[in-house]
Amino acid sequence: MMRTIVLGSCVSVQGLFVRELKGGKIVVRVGERLYQGYPVDLAQAA
Repeated sequence: MMRTIVLGSCVSVQGLFVRELKGGKIVVRVGERLYQGYPVDLAQAA
């Protein structure tokens, strides 16, 4: 499943969901790289 995460105040990454981490963060995969950040709320994305 594709998910979008926020890495800072104005940087977001969209990739394949890998796993959930403690503290509300998730990990997504983009190609060979893994990124961790806070998921974007569906209400924020709309």
